[in-house]
Amino acid sequence: MINSMTGYGQGNAQNEDFKLNIEMKSVNNRYLDINIRLPRKFNPFEEMIKDIIKSRISRGKVDVFINIAKSEREDVTITPDFPLLERYVEAYQQIIDRFELKDKVDLGKLLRNQDILIVEDKELDEEEAVITIKEALNMAVNGLIGMRQREGEKLKLDIIEKTDRINIVLEEIRKIAPEISVKYKEKMHLRITELLDQIEDYDEERLNMEVAVFADKKDINEEIVRLDSHFSQLNDLLIIDEPVGRKLDFLLQEVNREVNTIGSKSPDFDISNYVVEIKSELEKIREQIQNIE
Repeated sequence: MINSMTGYGQGNAQNEDFKLNIEMKSVNNRYLDINIRLPRKFNPFEEMIKDIIKSRISRGKVDVFINIAKSEREDVTITPDFPLLERYVEAYQQIIDRFELKDKVDLGKLLRNQDILIVEDKELDEEEAVITIKEALNMAVNGLIGMRQREGEKLKLDIIEKTDRINIVLEEIRKIAPEISVKYKEKMHLRITELLDQIEDYDEERLNMEVAVFADKKDINEEIVRLDSHFSQLNDLLIIDEPVGRKLDFLLQEVNREVNTIGSKSPDFDISNYVVEIKSELEKIREQIQNIE
């Protein structure tokens, strides 16, 4: 099954301490690149999260956003620092007494001193946290992979459509290829004969042999056979259930090489036009393959 590297997934889970929301998005990349943004208290679980993603995704730039979605901060405890608070009250009262102020010690003024209140995160139940994270993460990964599969199916159909067009053009080349070599041989032989008209002594048998050898170098049948093999391999790769993006990319380079060879070998105008048409379709396929996992 062909998978795209572009996708999005979301997962939610909760326990008694917190609600968790995980969002994932991915785009094409040469390798697997995972970037995770998560609350500080979840830092110990970062490697576990990466390992889960790596076990199911092999390529792409994957961004993961982990948020605690809460209506209340049950995970926080706030405790007054009473010894420090008493010293503040005593200090304020001394100032009032010394300068005979009519002011009084006010709670609002005391609370302006941020060190009066001790704010602490509630201790995290790691076992419960792991269960909740895995639940939300697996939901998000499933959504991401589902979208990548749907996009991959579209890419697959598009590539098949374009390779079908190329094979139609190759069939036209295959029809005229034998005639090209013969015509080229005849044309070259005629030209050389004209040039040698003024020479009385030359080995015609040797000349015919050299012409045949040179004309054979213009034969494109071997390249056509290899292209048939490459496209057969490409079709096989499109139906196997594993990441094939790199293999398809390499195979397309080989296809391009054979097509370029046909273009450089053949002097025929029609074949030159067919080569341009094939290369146009190959470029479109190459763009699609860049998005395949």
